[in-house]
Amino acid sequence: MIARQETRRPPRVARRRALAAAAGALVVAAGLATHLLAPEGPLSDAAGDALYAALVYLLGVSLVPRARGWRVAIGAYAWCAFVELLQLTALPASWAASFPPLVVVFGSVFAPQDLLLYAAGVVAACAIDSAARRSA
Repeated sequence: MIARQETRRPPRVARRRALAAAAGALVVAAGLATHLLAPEGPLSDAAGDALYAALVYLLGVSLVPRARGWRVAIGAYAWCAFVELLQLTALPASWAASFPPLVVVFGSVFAPQDLLLYAAGVVAACAIDSAARRSA
């Protein structure tokens, strides 16, 4: 008789994934609150960019919970930078014209300062994730 191997995730992997999902829900709520309640301007734009980058980091952790934080951070920042640089083309605008909610994911106008705000959001999310992992 062949012994069946357990394929259960280690508790710390499941815990990290669950914490990332919960934090992601909080980041989405904060982003929506910023969008709906804060006056439109540079401060709300900056908060939105940093929250977007933090959410991308948390999605990365949810998808690959065993990965080291710095690796997820590099991937998250690469995605954010790619999306920002993609705005130099007409593609995001044409996609948003076809399906307006895509403007939330792909943006509409290139702004070089967004690259710094993405870095800040990813670094903050990675630092909080690292602190949570150390306390576990």
